[in-house]
Amino acid sequence: MPNGELPKKWQQSAKVVKAVQIAFDMDSKLQYSIRRSALDEGISPSEKIRDLLELTTHKKPKRPRLTVSLSTEDYMQLGQRYNISAENQLDIKKCVIEELTKFASNSEYFKEK
Repeated sequence: MPNGELPKKWQQSAKVVKAVQIAFDMDSKLQYSIRRSALDEGISPSEKIRDLLELTTHKKPKRPRLTVSLSTEDYMQLGQRYNISAENQLDIKKCVIEELTKFASNSEYFKEK
């Protein structure tokens, strides 16, 4: 690493670090419209905004996923719900996925597709 240069494998990460995330305070109906359009197109809301602004976008989501932050108390509550030790986070995650899958499978939207 001559002259304080970053290792090659870190250089791409450095570009990402330079990006600045901005938030938009908008009417909830406007936000819903953008989010719904993104969902219908199978992209993230941020990708939809980039598309609307005619910025470069990724063709496919890098990792299409849903996320939720769970605290220790949340794991305790879910452990009780599923009759699993709160420390067994992997089995709790499996139960959550099963419950979410059941919900989605029974939704009207899922039945339409």
